[in-house]
Amino acid sequence: MSVASVAGLRSAGGSGRAAQVGLNGGRFLMMQRRELVTKAGLALAVSCSMATSPAAAATNGSAQGLEVLPFKADGYNFWTWRGRRIHYVEQGAGQPIVLIHGFGASAFHWRYNIPELAKKYKVYAIDLLGFGWSEKALVDYEATIWMEQVSDFLREIVKEPAVLVGNSLGGFTTLFAATEVPELVRGVVLLNSAGQFADPNKPAAAPAEEEEGSPLSRFVVKPLKEAFQRVVLGFLFWQSKQPARVEKVLKSVYIDSSNVDEYLVGSITAPAADPNAGEVYYRLMSRFMSNQSRYTLDRLLGKLACPLLLLWGDLDPWVGPAKAARIQEFYADTTVVHLQAGHCPHDEAPEQANRALLDWLAALDARAKQDEPTLQTV
Repeated sequence: MSVASVAGLRSAGGSGRAAQVGLNGGRFLMMQRRELVTKAGLALAVSCSMATSPAAAATNGSAQGLEVLPFKADGYNFWTWRGRRIHYVEQGAGQPIVLIHGFGASAFHWRYNIPELAKKYKVYAIDLLGFGWSEKALVDYEATIWMEQVSDFLREIVKEPAVLVGNSLGGFTTLFAATEVPELVRGVVLLNSAGQFADPNKPAAAPAEEEEGSPLSRFVVKPLKEAFQRVVLGFLFWQSKQPARVEKVLKSVYIDSSNVDEYLVGSITAPAADPNAGEVYYRLMSRFMSNQSRYTLDRLLGKLACPLLLLWGDLDPWVGPAKAARIQEFYADTTVVHLQAGHCPHDEAPEQANRALLDWLAALDARAKQDEPTLQTV
């Protein structure tokens, strides 16, 4: 989910023409901002935690007849990954499931799913680096960093094959990780996943190289471009922290806005208090899209080797059902469940999402048992 920054992008859009001040840097930023929203469906809100009282959370959960993940101000569990502090939730027992949030969210976006799934499975929900209670590391953010984090989480914490479930950017990360450590992934579930198919009319993107250019470009144009980006993104970051703006954009991507509540809005706005939050926001927004065309859905699906479930909110204004249809067409071992929900069906329609996911998991377990060697086959 990526609502807070979209709020800033939309509200700043009216002044976009004035922002194009004749510098190539200005035009570059305007184009990059459009690409973040239209191509990935994911503009960034800096990391997310949950800022609401346990009482408020419990009230909302009971209103839906679902248990809600309790709030813990200090988080649940922490794992040190490459010297960075990573937060995760762990509940239940049985076959493992790993839940991976989207941009701007955290483990708490699975508030209605973790308790229900934990009745039959061992459930993990991890905060990606730069989000939630995980460290706001000042690193270069790109697709590979979260793939490597999830892969190492499977190796070091889960330690057995798991089902990976991801929403939005978390879906893309899930798919990427599944292709890197196939021996540790027994199934993949994508909920309105980010990512794009390759454009056959464009050559494959090459790894980014350091731009040399003329001295004028290196010492004048480039610094001015970066300064302009910082000014604009600084304004967007300030704007993305405003609860009213976050609530408005959430309601634009939750078709049924009943669950757009204090719990959810607080989980988007709270992390901006971290001293590194502004710099993380800048790095995500200015650099994240630089290598996205190198890791396309067709490339990743071509390497996938396990069953795939698409749990799709068909009313998503960012990532509609056409993408689900194209994924199913490309990858044969795909099951699709269509939900009348928006970009975050697991939180907007948790009862339906939980039921569909549990049914698919039961079928996956049955399929695994059928494939087990018996004395007769041996």
